[in-house]
Amino acid sequence: MLEKFYPQEYLDSTYAIDFDRMYAEGYRGVIFDIDNTLVPHGAPADERAEKLFSHLKELGFGCMLLSNNKEPRVKMFNDAVQVSYIYKAGKPSVKNYIRAMELLGTNRENTLFVGDQIFTDIYGANRAGIRTILVKPIHPKEEIQIVLKRYLEKIVLFFYHHKQKELEGVKK
Repeated sequence: MLEKFYPQEYLDSTYAIDFDRMYAEGYRGVIFDIDNTLVPHGAPADERAEKLFSHLKELGFGCMLLSNNKEPRVKMFNDAVQVSYIYKAGKPSVKNYIRAMELLGTNRENTLFVGDQIFTDIYGANRAGIRTILVKPIHPKEEIQIVLKRYLEKIVLFFYHHKQKELEGVKK
């Protein structure tokens, strides 16, 4: 039942993802959440984010920001990284994940989604059929509605980790 919320990968940080390997595996588009995925909530793009997007573009990735925030917030971040974006995305609705792939010229098989929230980011991308990477939030300071969801996410992650250990046992 909870599997629909499970990411394909769970990593400490967006900046720990081996995008070179992902490109070699055939991925061509990356859709990112912004807040607490790339920078702390509400922060502008920092040097680390700018370097990441520069590297992704050099590799040949198409990049898209997909945020539930209003346009001024998304545009402020995007001014530094210069990629496409969709604001007020309505995640976990599938509609704008599909629109993002259309704009990138990618499809479900060659697109990645990176985000920090299970019930919006990962659930929506899973429903859209995109490979999902959940990352740990960058900063603990979050809006109250997100803080409350984090408690529920801990339950999902408990079962996710249990399932991962089972799968590792089967491989051995």
